[in-house]
Formats: sequence, C-alpha cells, structure tokens
Amino acid sequence: MKFVEINLFGVYVAPMSLLMVAAWLTTLALRRAAGRFGLLQYVWHPALFLFATYMIVLSSMVLVIAH
Repeated sequence: MKFVEINLFGVYVAPMSLLMVAAWLTTLALRRAAGRFGLLQYVWHPALFLFATYMIVLSSMVLVIAH
C-alpha cells in the first residue's frame, strides 16, 4: 500500500499522523486495561513502559499497513 496524503476537511494530512492518533488511542485502551488489572504497579518505570508500548503499537500498525 502506498502512503498518500489524506484530504481531511480541505487540509492534507500525512497518513503517519493518522496512524499516530490510532496508536495513541490503542495505547490508551491498553493502559486502562493494565490499570484495571493492576499490572502497572509491577513495572519499574510506568511512563517509559507506556512510551515503549506506544512505539510498539505504532510500529506494528505501520508494518501491517505497509505490507
């Protein structure tokens, strides 16, 4: 698949920015699930863990769509 700009209400937006928002929403859902089950209390640095989770989700989305 080609990454082409998307016309969003007259503004051309890079597809990467939409993927970043989708990855953020997915990471937010994962964070809520981890918080609900108390998994974040076992992580040494929760902010670093959440950032790493975000990067993994974003990379996975890009790889799936680019393939």
